[in-house]
Amino acid sequence: SFGFYQSKPSTAFSPVAVTPDALGAAWDGRKMHGPVLTHVNDEKLGDPDAGDDMYFDFAQLIAHAAKTRPLCAGTIVGSGTVSNRDRTRGSCCLAEVRTIETIEKGAPETPFLSFGDTVRIEMLDEGGNSIFGAIDQKVVRYTPPR
Repeated sequence: SFGFYQSKPSTAFSPVAVTPDALGAAWDGRKMHGPVLTHVNDEKLGDPDAGDDMYFDFAQLIAHAAKTRPLCAGTIVGSGTVSNRDRTRGSCCLAEVRTIETIEKGAPETPFLSFGDTVRIEMLDEGGNSIFGAIDQKVVRYTPPR
């Protein structure tokens, strides 16, 4: 059972949706493989492989979500944050990096995001082309509408 999947808030999505058949060898029928490149302020946070160490494949995620709601054409199903057992690959999740630092060093060294910080997340194909387009965001102070 993985009810945590149903507790995730809405999030940012890449600008392009791609069907599995367009992924070629990167799609194994249940998972997508390839590095997820994540940078904070142009410094690499990680490049873990999306399919390696993925606990629930997309068939399982879809089946679980469909137990409690109708899923229609156009439904987007996300797999959650990407990380690998091989810590040299880094992470795609700042909270995970800080947690690992706390476990290993007693306190986190990586700061939380601050105003002005940028985050870029992207997957490239074997030719170096962006598969989905990049999520490229900057942390800005909220200004309420007048």
